[in-house]
Amino acid sequence: MASERILVVDDCAANLKLARVLLQLEGYDVRTAADAEEALEVLDGFEPRLVLMDLQLPGIDGLTLTRRLKADERFRDVPILAVTAYAMKGDEEVARAAGCNGYVTKPVDALTLPGVIRALLDQPHS
Repeated sequence: MASERILVVDDCAANLKLARVLLQLEGYDVRTAADAEEALEVLDGFEPRLVLMDLQLPGIDGLTLTRRLKADERFRDVPILAVTAYAMKGDEEVARAAGCNGYVTKPVDALTLPGVIRALLDQPHS
């Protein structure tokens, strides 16, 4: 749906740009953050419908940030899609236990990502 808000959190500038362009082409209102601290600043004035979360962030990692967001009543029901380049057996379960609603590995498939996001947005989250 056009203009739904998405926050993309990733410490790689190229990944941020790719996700922003791809999602804007799909009609989403996209904001980006390069780390957890920047994400929290963005969230101070932006209420996303979905967060695309890199798990390997400098400082506060993506799992810790996910737990913080899920503990905050404002973001408790916002779906979080975990994204990681270091996929090991059991990592998806760890991400889901932290509160992530979905899990994709890098490199992200630009052809399938919009469908994954749409499916998460269409699911009831509460």
